[in-house]
Amino acid sequence: MNTKEPDWRLYRSFLAVLQEGSLSGAARTLGLTQPTMARHIETLERAVGFELFTRSQQGLAATEGALELAPYAETLAATAAALMRSASGQGRTVKGTIRVSASEIIGAEVLPAIFSVLAERHPGLEIELVLSNAVDNLLRRDADIAVRMVAPVQEALVVQHVGAVTLGLHAHRRYLERRGVPRHLKSLRDHQTIGFDHGTPAIHAMLQRVPGFESFRFGFRTDSDIAHLMAIKAGLGVGICQVALARRDSDLRRVLATAFDLKLSVWIAMHQNLRSTPRCRIVFDALVAGLRSHVD
Repeated sequence: MNTKEPDWRLYRSFLAVLQEGSLSGAARTLGLTQPTMARHIETLERAVGFELFTRSQQGLAATEGALELAPYAETLAATAAALMRSASGQGRTVKGTIRVSASEIIGAEVLPAIFSVLAERHPGLEIELVLSNAVDNLLRRDADIAVRMVAPVQEALVVQHVGAVTLGLHAHRRYLERRGVPRHLKSLRDHQTIGFDHGTPAIHAMLQRVPGFESFRFGFRTDSDIAHLMAIKAGLGVGICQVALARRDSDLRRVLATAFDLKLSVWIAMHQNLRSTPRCRIVFDALVAGLRSHVD
């Protein structure tokens, strides 16, 4: 192995090839030429002392050694992005880039209105919104602020519990006119139901609070919360929706309210080192206020 420290750009190219599966795809992503990308990979391979990729019918396949390096390259990329976000907002004015991670539904249906107010008040603020139901690592700075539906367990975080959203079963007016209103949970077996495909441990644990619901054979399955909501709005069947969001659409009706009534806690977290950064503090406080209003 070469003892000389490789250029950081080589790790960026390595990560791009790992994610894209080809030199051409990685080159397009980074705005480089394919020969330059190939040279970067060859240089890094000489530096680490082993082959990183092998050619396959699907493109470039990562070797075992490359897969071991991948988490470190991802950490470097996250750190570099966090460094640039921090540099963009130096000074006491509210400006620069801040990266917010949120679940699909909260991020798509609730946060844009909060960000709209922030944009009016602070035109120098730039917001990156990541929609994901996965829990981002704030200590690794995958995001600056995260809106989570599970309690954060990492230390060194500033955490605020803003309350809980209520989840209920809903269907479109057209569907209920066509198929009738279910009168009890067991009668849902005679209805078209919308549910998850694989789900997450959190989803399975939550639905265990409604005996028998997880055993239903869903007629439409998706692990995308947005697709789930759109399916309800399209009249595809009965599915789970936040009660506060359903109230925005006069065509959505809640069914079996007493039999299915779940609470989902909402948390906001950021790295404690960011609490004194003006833009982070402003966005954190705005999210707390806006989400408390949504929860209420």
